[in-house]
Amino acid sequence: MNLANMMKQAQQVQKRLQDAQKDLAETKITASTGDDAVNVTLDGHGKFKSIKLSKKALNAENPESVDDEAVEMLEDLITTAMNQALNDANKKMQDKMKGIVPAGINIPGLF
Repeated sequence: MNLANMMKQAQQVQKRLQDAQKDLAETKITASTGDDAVNVTLDGHGKFKSIKLSKKALNAENPESVDDEAVEMLEDLITTAMNQALNDANKKMQDKMKGIVPAGINIPGLF
């Protein structure tokens, strides 16, 4: 196999990898527990996107006593905290890897 063919194949593989990464970013995966009391959505990379809580999850004995705005505020607070924790974890991982991987070497997905 000549160098030109190898380069062409490498470019094709790179394009397919980029397409797969884009598809994963656009993929939504939702899991629920407690008879849909809690629903969590992630993207295909595992990044937290949202949480939805039912009134029953907050007050099983009297769900109608739970205010819609209180549910929405709690969902927003949890989403913000989850995303901040993920960002902090990613930064710590990157800092740790920078101390291990020699300068100038770029490993996709690590930095």
